[in-house]
Amino acid sequence: MKIVRVVAAVIRKEDSIFATQRGYGAFKDGWEFPGGKIEPGETPQEALIREIREELNTEIQVGDLIETVEYDYPDFHLSMDCFWCQVVEGSLELKEHEAARWLNKENLYSVDWLPADISLIARIEKMI
Repeated sequence: MKIVRVVAAVIRKEDSIFATQRGYGAFKDGWEFPGGKIEPGETPQEALIREIREELNTEIQVGDLIETVEYDYPDFHLSMDCFWCQVVEGSLELKEHEAARWLNKENLYSVDWLPADISLIARIEKMI
């Protein structure tokens, strides 16, 4: 099975996290943490900084690794390094996503999370 290595930014502001709704592809309209594929020669942190700059026109500071989510989709295996992140500069401008929301403990499950991302939610819920 094909392995796809990606990174995801759990952007935190006080007691909320930033979630985005996919605007393209097989998982269009599903909710996820923003990020993307790791390019050859990049560290996960470098990939995350690049992806957030491209997708959200925002500079972030990458913090601690929360966990690496391993998830089998029908056509590929996803290995997703998920990091705590903070906005350094920018306003999280949506360039590729349909929508975005700041979510807290009370509304964390109010969006339709993609399967790999939802596996992280219970852990994050305890940390925000």
